Amino acid sequence: MKGIGVKATNNTNLNKQERTYTILRERIVSGSYSPGHRLVIDALARELGVSQAPIREALRRLESEGWVIYQRNVGPQVAPIDLKQWEQEMIVLAWLEGCATVFAAPHIGPETLSRLRYLNTEMQKALHAVDVLTFSRLNEEFHEAIYACCPNTYLVELLQGTLNRLDAMRRTVFIYIPERGWDSLREHTQLIDLLERHAPAQEIEMAAREHKLHTIEAYKQNKDRVLLATGTFGNGITLPQEAQA
Repeated sequence: MKGIGVKATNNTNLNKQERTYTILRERIVSGSYSPGHRLVIDALARELGVSQAPIREALRRLESEGWVIYQRNVGPQVAPIDLKQWEQEMIVLAWLEGCATVFAAPHIGPETLSRLRYLNTEMQKALHAVDVLTFSRLNEEFHEAIYACCPNTYLVELLQGTLNRLDAMRRTVFIYIPERGWDSLREHTQLIDLLERHAPAQEIEMAAREHKLHTIEAYKQNKDRVLLATGTFGNGITLPQEAQA
């Protein structure tokens, strides 16, 4: 019985840690906590109704993922966005995704195609509702459904590693340039059509690659808007919070 009690306590602690981590991460991703925002442990513990231990553990986890940094005499704060690195890794992602989609194409059957259409429809609903976070989540599911059909596991690992690094950059362009979402849906529809009619590999690869490259172009065309929204300049320099207000 004693062992069961200890296990229950451990599960409770893990649940608190996971809940705390999820809340803080969502606030960063949504922009509620902008780059440079100070994460005061005592204040967060009081707000979330937990001890400082789950807060510290969540912040350590967020730091390891690149969402949080620690500065001397300041403490933990939301990490700045390195836009130059984001652009470089998006280019790599474009090529990896093109290759993965070509490898996946022969293995994508009616069930996967139906799943892709469903996700695209749900993404359209999210855009109509101006729910950018749901749109971004569904967008990830759309592309993951394609990767799941790729038999080259090493390529998928490279792709996933690049995606993880981009995730640590935090902001999806859809948050700051929502109109890009509508273009993305049209490109998804085009890609689904190519996969369904078993188009030539070169045509599929180009469509998948350019889909990502168009996101970079959207950023470049709206760079000032992104910089203003994120409070980020140059190669990851963050405006003081007073200047962001």
